[in-house]
This record gives sequence, structure tokens and C-alpha cells, in this order.
Amino acid sequence: MDYNVKPIGKTCAATGHELVPGATVYSVLVEEQGQLTRLDFSEEGWTSPPPHSLGVWKCIVPPPTPAKTKLFDTESLMQTFELMCETSLPSQDKLRYVMALLLIQKRRLKLDQTLQDRDKIILQLMGSMGEGPFEVVDQRLTDDEVDQLQNDLNAFLANGAAA
Repeated sequence: MDYNVKPIGKTCAATGHELVPGATVYSVLVEEQGQLTRLDFSEEGWTSPPPHSLGVWKCIVPPPTPAKTKLFDTESLMQTFELMCETSLPSQDKLRYVMALLLIQKRRLKLDQTLQDRDKIILQLMGSMGEGPFEVVDQRLTDDEVDQLQNDLNAFLANGAAA
């Protein structure tokens, strides 16, 4: 038999007060009309388990999970990448490189070959629908730089660059 128990609630079942992150909570599993129901109680609202409780446990309200940054759809990302390759502004080299990595990860671009040109490594890429070839210089970025550029990319696309 599968059980589906909801995550911790937002309010105390006894007092109605908000359950804030870091607060201690007493959770109880009860059966009501053939359904399993989770009730969460703050320390102030807790007295004892309700009658016919199936389970009781003590937990801490977790911190809110940060909203995931919405990545734009692959086709919008590909269109923007193609446009950036056409204009080929040196100021966008790092952003174009991160876009290429994301498109490779999403299997919208594939690495055809790498070329060595003096001290630069050039990625030659082909689109999965026959686009290209595209050449992107490996920017040799740190993880922090890649994270920052992904945030910049989201802002860049949100401002209508892909429209």
C-alpha cells in the first residue's frame, strides 16, 4: 500500500499561527474518513496526540527553498545563440560560450571538433537540426563565473533578447 503524506503545513493545526522556518513542530498522522491526514502543531499549540493518531514525530520547519531560476526554452536559447554568433561581439564571448554549453547539455548543439589556434581552444559546434557550423572560443571559466553568466543570461533573455 502506498502512502502519500503532504509536506509540512504553513500553519499550526491548533492555533492557526504561521509555522516559521527553524521552529519546532509536532506532526501527527491521523485517519479521517478513510484518508490519511497530516496535522502540524507549533510548540505552543501542542498538548498531546489527538485520539486515533497513527504516528507522531517532532521536526523543524525547513527554510524556504529558493525559487529556481527559470531557464528559457531551448529553441529561444538557440535562436539567441545564433543571433549572437552572427553579430560576434567580443563583449559577449563569455555569454555565448555559456549558451553553447547549455545547448550542448540540452542536446541542441553537438561538439563537432575542437581546434587549437595558438593559445586558444575553439569549439566547432553543429546544431541538431543542421545549423552551423558555429565556432566558440573556450573561455576557461571558473564555476563561479559560469553561475554568474547563467544569471546574466537569464536576465538577458528576460529583457526580450530572444524575441
